[in-house]
Amino acid sequence: MTRLLTFVLVIFCLGACVGAPPVQEPSLRVFYLSQSVGFVHETARRPADGLSSSELALQEMARDSGAFTVELSQDARDLTAARLADFDVLVFSTTGALPIDRETWAAIVSWIDSGRGGFVGVHSAADTALDFEGGEEAWTAFLGGRFDGHPWTQGTPIRLSNLEPSHPLAAMWPDGTPYAEEIYQYAGFVPDRLRVLQTLDMTAEPLRRPYPVPVTWVRRIGQGRLFYTNLGHTPSTWDDPRFRDQIVDAIRWTGGRLEAPAAPNPDAQRAAAITAFVAAEGLDPPSGAAAPGLSEEIRSLQSLHPDKHDGDASAWDAARARLRAALSK
Repeated sequence: MTRLLTFVLVIFCLGACVGAPPVQEPSLRVFYLSQSVGFVHETARRPADGLSSSELALQEMARDSGAFTVELSQDARDLTAARLADFDVLVFSTTGALPIDRETWAAIVSWIDSGRGGFVGVHSAADTALDFEGGEEAWTAFLGGRFDGHPWTQGTPIRLSNLEPSHPLAAMWPDGTPYAEEIYQYAGFVPDRLRVLQTLDMTAEPLRRPYPVPVTWVRRIGQGRLFYTNLGHTPSTWDDPRFRDQIVDAIRWTGGRLEAPAAPNPDAQRAAAITAFVAAEGLDPPSGAAAPGLSEEIRSLQSLHPDKHDGDASAWDAARARLRAALSK
């Protein structure tokens, strides 16, 4: 009888387990910082009696996706080392030197490096620094690049090139998507450390430059994950379903709930550099492999542009001539 009762109990437990609903993971906990120490974007501007448009948008993303909850702040001092345990992902859409001291920043980096937290940077996160000596350099090395002007001002027609159309964090933007946004170019950008997912398509009018301009990238920081997109300058972008899907999936990925490749893709970036140059210069694509180092020379054109040299185009023109000759062989 004892054996029979034991057998019945085991069968009952197995049946109960099979019929039980799957255990759902708790929502990710997001801290959204939209502090403006410098220029105040419209997406971060709070009316006297409410929240900014990006804060409202992120709340809607949290509600509609069920993937995360969000705490809102416009003061980086709310993010202390002790409070990191309350969150899974930081989302920054910020400007200027944030009031984050060296010790707090070290705690944040350690938190991400250990895999306990992730980071999502939106648009002006690249026009951000930290309020301590060496803070700008520390932030640039962390994010992967810093603001170096925006020739593509608000409303400029652009086209987005997707280097990895099947990547979970870029698939919502088909290759060649026409758009209108303010697009940054970057200094301190190191291709070998990042996986670039989207760039500007330099075959598009009206403004073309003969060097690559990344738009979206990802990277690993130790066991942690970082996502950055240049998109997000205007409230209309925050309302775009494609942008919202991308941000939700970026939060899921940086929070460890979605898998996606993050290894650097320097070969794809080198090809994008060549493509940008020949498109902007009106050349035919090279028939064979480009010479080693050519993509680095193309990237260096950004620093030679006449806009950065009081209108002096001598170095700019000479470098472009050398590159045209090299790619015409």
